[in-house]
Amino acid sequence: MEDIIIGYEKNGVVYDTQSAQEKGIEGKPIYYDNSPEALDIIRHSTAHLMAQAIKTLYPEAKFFVGPNVGDEFYYDFKTDKPITQEDLKAIEKQMKALVKKKYEITKQSYSRDEIEKKFAGDELKQAVLSKIEDDVLTTYKQGDFEDLCRGPHVPNTKLLNNFKLTRVSGAYLGGDEKNEMLTRVYGTAFATKEALKEYLEMLEEAKKRDHRKIGEQMKLFTFDEEVGAGLPIWLPKGARLRSKLESLLFKAHRKRGYEPVRGPEILKSEVWKTSGHYQNYGENMYFTTIDETEYGIKPMNCLGHIKVYQSELRSYRDLPLKFFEYGVVHRHEMSGAMHGLFRVREFTQDDAHIFCTPEQIKENVLEVLSFVDEIMKTFGFEYDLEISTKPQKAIGSDEVWEIATNGLKEALEESGREFGIDEGGGAFYGPKIDIKILDSLKRKWQCGTIQVDFNLPERFLLEYTNENNEKSRPVMLHRAILGSFERFIGILIEHTAGEFPIFIAPTAVIIIPISQAHREYAHKIASELREQDVDVEVFDKNESLNKRIRTAEKERVPMIAVVGDKEMEGGTVAVRDRRAREQYELTLDEFYKNLKEKIGEVHF
Repeated sequence: MEDIIIGYEKNGVVYDTQSAQEKGIEGKPIYYDNSPEALDIIRHSTAHLMAQAIKTLYPEAKFFVGPNVGDEFYYDFKTDKPITQEDLKAIEKQMKALVKKKYEITKQSYSRDEIEKKFAGDELKQAVLSKIEDDVLTTYKQGDFEDLCRGPHVPNTKLLNNFKLTRVSGAYLGGDEKNEMLTRVYGTAFATKEALKEYLEMLEEAKKRDHRKIGEQMKLFTFDEEVGAGLPIWLPKGARLRSKLESLLFKAHRKRGYEPVRGPEILKSEVWKTSGHYQNYGENMYFTTIDETEYGIKPMNCLGHIKVYQSELRSYRDLPLKFFEYGVVHRHEMSGAMHGLFRVREFTQDDAHIFCTPEQIKENVLEVLSFVDEIMKTFGFEYDLEISTKPQKAIGSDEVWEIATNGLKEALEESGREFGIDEGGGAFYGPKIDIKILDSLKRKWQCGTIQVDFNLPERFLLEYTNENNEKSRPVMLHRAILGSFERFIGILIEHTAGEFPIFIAPTAVIIIPISQAHREYAHKIASELREQDVDVEVFDKNESLNKRIRTAEKERVPMIAVVGDKEMEGGTVAVRDRRAREQYELTLDEFYKNLKEKIGEVHF
């Protein structure tokens, strides 16, 4: 069915065939295939198909919203009877029955008065309407099901053959914890059976790689309800991994001329008001009162770095100034949004701020892009770049935003890298380049960012003395490459399935003595390795050799070294190289040299 047109795209806006015909749109055709534009239409239409099936099975059901998110769609709704994972098969069966009826999907237009009367007895639809200011509203209708919607949709339910409902969860009405809890059902859909099958296989593999599961197995981190949601506790092995990553990045920053700084984690609210965070980001912050003065716990590190800049007079000869910090920040996230290390309330950013002249924007953005490229290649990540432009809630003039956005575009164009545009996706204080990495399962993750900011330097009256001995305003570049250590490590766990590269592996080597007679030799090797900054463990419990080897394998360590009579007599080790999937024998000197080369060969 690849030759079926299901929509048109013009100037970045997608229209379904009915809307395009009504508006006289002659844009780029969107065919029924697995392109991103087509899948958006297919999935949104399948969400309505699911809602129709639910309404058929549960006539009292009322629906809130049903958007696409990533590779999935969902619908929020409520019924008298709770819906569980076991109910999804019955809903899918009903959806397939509706597909066979080949209902036309048509758009209807109503005045606001008409639509409010039409949904007068539906409090969820009234909640949706309260967020819409339009005087003319539209619904989409298929069979006896009709719902408030802007579209776009496919023209007929017969095109919706390849779908799967994936999970059930709870969701607060409008995302507000103060509101009632609704049921949310997720699903996905594709144009072909083959693409759906491939995606479902990926989901199964993703379950095996779940960083929460692997993190528990490897004893990297944990969460404790007594401590609080979204507050990870790093266990010794996880802390070792983090410290290695931090150390490598520290050296890389220093090599590139960044200076380490440290800002306070709590600042008076007045400074957050000056920055605009209080007005534009306050709902995501935590506040406290000390000596009758309100303070805000920092959600970002930028204000501390501004204060470092203000600590002395600056000249154009000093610029660019590059400050970096592993800054701990806190952000208020809803309880239902917590997800392992991916969404937490406390995290540490690999944050940096570059203060430069407007003329230096492009060269510094290019340097950061090169830095990003080295790090991503080292960890085996492919990545996409995307420019996010001015959002509705923003500070600063359109002129300043245009200058900043064009600066980012020019840098990317000169770098030769392809990039996309996310209209309205910028931070409230400036446009940004988002770094979205692709893992081994081809999932896309938002990580690092590069942001151009004229606004905060203006608000804090930052200055430097220019070549003419006059005062000028610097530009501030906000920059994080990993995004946060927590999120990046979570992604890295799932990307590698816990098979970390040896240079950051929590334990590089496990030494296994064959018997108690070889225990002293094993500990001697371990001691010498620790002196060389190699993390090592000795498995010498009173258990069988095979059990200890199996346990070591489950630890996912890069290398296992077995020692017995032969190794003691010859001063060697029998190595099982998990990464290379090889077994070989080395003298101790060769073993130490081999490890030193593998661990020390990485430099960003």
